[in-house]
Amino acid sequence: MKITSFYPIIVSSGTDEIVRLFEDLGFEKRHHNQEVADRPSYQMKDAGGFRVDAVQNDGLSHDQVIIRMNVDNFEEAHAVLQAHGFKDGPRILDVRSSKAMGMVSPTGFIIGLVEHKKVHD
Repeated sequence: MKITSFYPIIVSSGTDEIVRLFEDLGFEKRHHNQEVADRPSYQMKDAGGFRVDAVQNDGLSHDQVIIRMNVDNFEEAHAVLQAHGFKDGPRILDVRSSKAMGMVSPTGFIIGLVEHKKVHD
């Protein structure tokens, strides 16, 4: 298994404000995805290559930060995290472009495990 990227996701009911903040910090929207659960999701990147995702969730009383871990093999990474006591989140999101699931550590932090699929049209 290879980790291809590793960065924060901010889940918030105020995604527009988060996007404006990070734009003021020099980040640009690189990708907008509405494929996942019909929620706006933005991937942002700065000139130094740093990334942050902002995902809308109107059901939260406060923001949540998740560590996004993109991998080349979902099943292998899933097994490694389980071996370290991580528990599966409520569901695996398997869409055309990716397979993803939140996994909760024994102490409560969350890793958003993601494998991008090779999509050829």
